[in-house]
Amino acid sequence: MSERMTGGDAMVQAVLRHGVNTVFGLPGVQTYPIMDALQRAGNRVRLINSRHEQGSAYMAYGYAKASGRPGVYTVVPGPGVLNTGAALCTAVAGSAPVMCLTGDVPSDFLGKGRGHLHELPDQLATLRSFIKWAGRAERPQDAPSVIDEGFRQMLSGKPGPVAVEMCWDTMAASALVTMPDVPENPVGPEIDLDAIAAAGKLLAGAKRPMIMCGGGAQHASLEVLALAEILDAPVTALRSGRGVVPEDHELGVSSAAAWELWPDTDLLIGIGSRCELQYLRWTGMMRADDRPAGPKLIRIEIDPVELLRLKPDVGIVADSADGARALAETAAKSFSRTSNARARIGEAKAIARAKVESIQPHVAYLDTIREVLPRDGVFVKDICQTGFASYFAYPVYQPRTYITSGYQGNLGFAFPTALGAKVANPDKAAVAVVGDGGFCFALQELATMAQHQIGLTVILFNNGALGNVKRDQQMRFAGRTIASDLPSPSYAALAETFGVAGFRADSPASLKPVLEKALADNQPALIEVTLDLKDEVSPWSHIIPDRA
Repeated sequence: MSERMTGGDAMVQAVLRHGVNTVFGLPGVQTYPIMDALQRAGNRVRLINSRHEQGSAYMAYGYAKASGRPGVYTVVPGPGVLNTGAALCTAVAGSAPVMCLTGDVPSDFLGKGRGHLHELPDQLATLRSFIKWAGRAERPQDAPSVIDEGFRQMLSGKPGPVAVEMCWDTMAASALVTMPDVPENPVGPEIDLDAIAAAGKLLAGAKRPMIMCGGGAQHASLEVLALAEILDAPVTALRSGRGVVPEDHELGVSSAAAWELWPDTDLLIGIGSRCELQYLRWTGMMRADDRPAGPKLIRIEIDPVELLRLKPDVGIVADSADGARALAETAAKSFSRTSNARARIGEAKAIARAKVESIQPHVAYLDTIREVLPRDGVFVKDICQTGFASYFAYPVYQPRTYITSGYQGNLGFAFPTALGAKVANPDKAAVAVVGDGGFCFALQELATMAQHQIGLTVILFNNGALGNVKRDQQMRFAGRTIASDLPSPSYAALAETFGVAGFRADSPASLKPVLEKALADNQPALIEVTLDLKDEVSPWSHIIPDRA
């Protein structure tokens, strides 16, 4: 059945029929019809309006990472879309299903270079150069099919960010629009049984395998753990794959413990992972032909292109859950366990923990956060010293509870990302661990936090510096520093001016009761923790082991 509606209505209605109930955004003249459609949609959708376009996109990213559902945001074209570029890059790195809804110049001006408001030479080409897919609805009646294709692209294979645009005039025009049935969700590829058999042969000859999980395994916890139990194999991750197997399980290990086990590892099984930990950070492990020079490598990847970037001995193109299940069935028939495997893993975990104890005061603060935060609490870490230490010193117990910016490593992403994660899971505790430098990238979102009463707790570590930059400058340039010292206003007081509860702490012991109160209140809160950079021990020797 057809209904007359604007292009903006058509875009919004097409998105909502995919089960979307939250949109992040910032209004502007080219997207007024989208915003009006959201307003008239009433209680079918919640709009979280940010104070900067980048904040909208990061919130959508956090929503997607914490929930596994698509994160949708809308901003104006041109500079608005470009302002979200860092977040879109992060969604590429994090393989997150994020959709941008935007406008473009009036259709008569496309490609003319006349200098129309917010004009880019070719916005679609710009977006297509770094995100998974971008398309344009040329008419209101085209919106459903273009939106459907956007969802298909976003969710099929390796998830990733997409964008749908509509010209300014088209978005305001009316037409008869038919909303077809929502297409079936994409299904994973059929497993190549020959590849499974070849992987089984490698397993049969292995004595000490290790499993490396990436973000692509977040939905495959049961299957990965079943495989690990058959193999008595440690399961590790660097960032996006953490929590697939709980790190308090005897087979769940941090990257620091995995490093202790690596010298004797004779087979690595990468599941939904780029295996960056082993082949970029643990140096000397790549040959010129892009094949690993260390242990034998099996990779389970839904994207066949990934198997060309890091060429395994056996590549299995499959959804992580399907591939791990099939590999477990084969392993159960052919793999012979090593008798002392679990004892050896336990020893490595103890050795690693003893070593990381020296990374203070960060480890003590992380211990406190872990003690207070529930098992299913969400932890979002920024590019800061405590955040870096969390890679190996903060145990993760459940999927989708540890969120990073992946290989992009972009400063300032964590606060708005954590807002989106909390919106996705309002009943779960959530913390953002940020430094004073990164927090300033998005501090205006304190207003969003207060307006929408998002019960996130921000733990801001204030050492008055871009700590990593200053340390690198001191070490590499004969003690000379530039632009790495930061003024130190009272961030707790600043939070109060926005209507966010502000607290202070100066030790792990003083942090604990404040954090307990903030999480119990489930209201917007910021805890400022004062540090002295001179007293901080660098965590980098445990992130790249041969780096001082």
